[in-house]
Amino acid sequence: MSTWRVTVVGASLAGLATARALRAEGFDGEITMIGAEEHAPYDRPPLSKQFLAGTMTFEDLALEDDAEGLDLRYLLGQTAVALLPDRSVTLEGGRRVPADAVVLATGARARTLPLGEGLEGVYTLRTIDDAVLLAADLQAGGRLVVIGAGFIGSEIASTAHQLGLEVTVIEAAPTPLAGPLGVRLGAVIARAHEEAGVRLITGVAPVAITGDTRVRTVHLATGEILLADVVVVGVGAIPNVEWLADSGLDLQGGIQCDAHGGTGVDGVFAVGDCASWFDLAAGKRRRVEHWTGAHERPDLIAQQLMHGEVTSVVKPVYFWSDQYGARIQFAGTIEGHDDVTIEAGDLESNSFLAVYRREGEAIGVLSRDQVRLFGRWRRSLQTPVPAAPSI
Repeated sequence: MSTWRVTVVGASLAGLATARALRAEGFDGEITMIGAEEHAPYDRPPLSKQFLAGTMTFEDLALEDDAEGLDLRYLLGQTAVALLPDRSVTLEGGRRVPADAVVLATGARARTLPLGEGLEGVYTLRTIDDAVLLAADLQAGGRLVVIGAGFIGSEIASTAHQLGLEVTVIEAAPTPLAGPLGVRLGAVIARAHEEAGVRLITGVAPVAITGDTRVRTVHLATGEILLADVVVVGVGAIPNVEWLADSGLDLQGGIQCDAHGGTGVDGVFAVGDCASWFDLAAGKRRRVEHWTGAHERPDLIAQQLMHGEVTSVVKPVYFWSDQYGARIQFAGTIEGHDDVTIEAGDLESNSFLAVYRREGEAIGVLSRDQVRLFGRWRRSLQTPVPAAPSI
């Protein structure tokens, strides 16, 4: 396959993992990596933690080691604007990049709010450039308001608290993390904010962010006004798929894929935050916005491209989060669960392991500071799955 050309759109973790997987499977053709950012692939999870805290540098985030010898052709600072029927990718400016196969790994961008537009000190956090600006503001101290008590928002709140800022977290939903963890355990995990001295306001939405040239206040629907020197909006992400509008791909909620990343268009695959893979455990397609999925799932695409079949299994979803000195880990799914049991520790002490079950079968496991036991339960969820359904 030395004459083959594979184009990976997205110089991200998922994109680089795809290139690595192809080389590991013996692919010796040309691999072109197209990236909208000027930066080579870097690790994103530390952006909300060690990088903001100043304990990790940009060099520490680099994902590719020169010694790997991947022999990649990078086109950085180049935005893809169209995927053509012959699998060539059109870049902004009109240049076309031909390919025999294309892997779409364009990720997602931070969702914004129509509040505080144009004010200094109002941030989202998705890229290294976002993190550099936010880190500088946090180092100055003061009052931080985080909008959104999901994992990213909670990690930023934890880091800012560690840096000595006065932190308030606003969550519009009645219970933080109810979607990924369920109401009961979502509330338990979110309890860490107030235990650390961070104010958590739930069930209330912000209605205005005001200031002169810089943010000064956040107004809530209750009428309360919060003073703020910095505001971070962490309310989810939007898949970067608009550029594929004329490609013939199904883009409802992300690039629709089978259980192994196939899009239904010959030679076109998708992986990472932009892709909505069919999840056999959940029984539906969904986007998995977690580091492990972006790291592991490209193996399945490489196997299809090189051998025409998949020999690995799709592992259960896994993610982790570090907040207020605790390690939170989750694997599997809570979809359709009808029972939750505490297998170790207790909810009051905040060190516990919980198992979600559906009709008696363990389908998900959540732990807080139970790393070793979690590893055993996670491995028990890793069972082979049937072949991917057709698109």
